[in-house]
Amino acid sequence: MQAEPTILFEQRDAVALLTLNRPEKLNALNYATNDRLMVLLDQIEADSSIGAVILTGAGERAFSAGGDIHEFTQSIRSGVEEAVREFCRRGQAMTARLEAFPKPVIVAVNGIAFGGGCEITEAAHLAVASAQALFAKPEINIGIPPTFGGTQRLPRLAGRKRALELLLTGDAFTPDQALALGLVNKVVSHEALLPTAFDLANRILRHSPLAASRIIAAVTRGLNAAIDEGLQIEREQFARMCTTKDVLEGLDAWIERRTPHYAGE
Repeated sequence: MQAEPTILFEQRDAVALLTLNRPEKLNALNYATNDRLMVLLDQIEADSSIGAVILTGAGERAFSAGGDIHEFTQSIRSGVEEAVREFCRRGQAMTARLEAFPKPVIVAVNGIAFGGGCEITEAAHLAVASAQALFAKPEINIGIPPTFGGTQRLPRLAGRKRALELLLTGDAFTPDQALALGLVNKVVSHEALLPTAFDLANRILRHSPLAASRIIAAVTRGLNAAIDEGLQIEREQFARMCTTKDVLEGLDAWIERRTPHYAGE
């Protein structure tokens, strides 16, 4: 009997729903899960019928409890080079891919988001949390720093001192605290989680997919740049839009007081 995939894929109209699918392991991110996510993102990027991604977790308990400790412990026991290559670089590549993905990525946090699960939430463009969600940066409890970008993205979202308190204590924090920190955009009832995520995706999909991609690129590349460099990045993204049919359609639709019909060209 063939095992179920570690991530489920479903397309609903123009939205891809990805579901981390190891509920018996609290959707822990083993290497196979990381690799499958990268493959699915490649497929989604190449599919013009998909304009946005929602990522959630299977089961009622967890979005993701983080890296698969049993698996990466073996990598650590095999030596520094293997641990960095197999665990750290793999996880960082995955969160970097999410952060720079050219189509909007919305995380729907349905439960525990610890360690790597929290880092996915940090890296995604947008996030909605269930009132039943719980967040933590618990890596210090097993004697390591976060390895999927958590020491870098959380301080940029929450500020250095607030991030360091979470990173150095490993204490769990609530969805409302995550909202106050800027880690999530909204907290909703558990039943409203996926409908809210789909509503957000569909509000984005009303607009030009090329413009959305240019905005994501400008924000992602410019966030850590000096303001002058960031403005140059913004000009570059604007210039790229000027040669597209979408920008002319948007302008004509506004002038003619009608709904635009974007072709993504």
